[in-house]
Amino acid sequence: MKKWLAAMMAAVLSMSLLTACGSTAQEAAPEETAQTEQAEETAQEETPAEDTAQEETSTEDTAAVSEALADGVLNVGTNAEFPPFEYVNDAGEPDGFDIALINAIGEKLGVTVQVDNMEFASLVSSIGSKIDVSIAGMTVTEERKASVDFSDPYYTAVQYVILPEGSAIATADDLKGKAIGVQLGTTGDFIAEEIEDATVSQYNKAVDAVNDLINGRLDCVIIDKNPAMVFESKFEGQVTAVDGVQFGFEAEDYAIAMPKGDTVLVEQINNALQELIDDGTFDSLVSQYIEEN
Repeated sequence: MKKWLAAMMAAVLSMSLLTACGSTAQEAAPEETAQTEQAEETAQEETPAEDTAQEETSTEDTAAVSEALADGVLNVGTNAEFPPFEYVNDAGEPDGFDIALINAIGEKLGVTVQVDNMEFASLVSSIGSKIDVSIAGMTVTEERKASVDFSDPYYTAVQYVILPEGSAIATADDLKGKAIGVQLGTTGDFIAEEIEDATVSQYNKAVDAVNDLINGRLDCVIIDKNPAMVFESKFEGQVTAVDGVQFGFEAEDYAIAMPKGDTVLVEQINNALQELIDDGTFDSLVSQYIEEN
């Protein structure tokens, strides 16, 4: 009898333990499920944040490209009457230091450069409509800065005075009352307008002014140093190019003109220009187009 009671108690105890174990496992399962669901919800909440960050980065990358370059073409205006910076070569195409420089900049930016040869006086007003930028031996002035933005300066020059061989003109006072030829819209044009009693004749092409000088229609021509030296060489024995410092002219900076307010384009152009300076390309172009002429 005692053995039977003992067996019964052992059986009841075993069933109680099994029931208790089953309850514990069932209670633990919901806890693990809840933790898993919470982790999945957290992951779902974090994923959109990462996607948002990627979208913001993508937007910033897109915004870093100027609209002027969105079509993959940089439309450039120049006036190919200003050697050695710009001129028409034997193939009838715009060439020169400025053209080579802007082509190198376009290569750095990964865009095609399209050059439009136009009147110098029309360049500034065409920026942002007919053309994206202008490179034309253009001097940075406060007047122009009111209409366009400029790149960092890439060349420093000074105006020269071209005189007929044997001319007695030697000082600023000697320019007063004289017949002076200039290229329309250039720094020489601005300077001549300030000379007392001078009769100023404006030309679309600087060479036309020099021809009139040789033919006795002008007393002098005011133009930038480098083209002045080119004309002195071309018309050797007929004209002399005199440093503008002798007449009190100040040095000036050339830069690339761009649409007013397009800070992204200015930054892109400046970065490309600096890369060309750093890798030696700029000095190579100076040697090829300016120092050899």
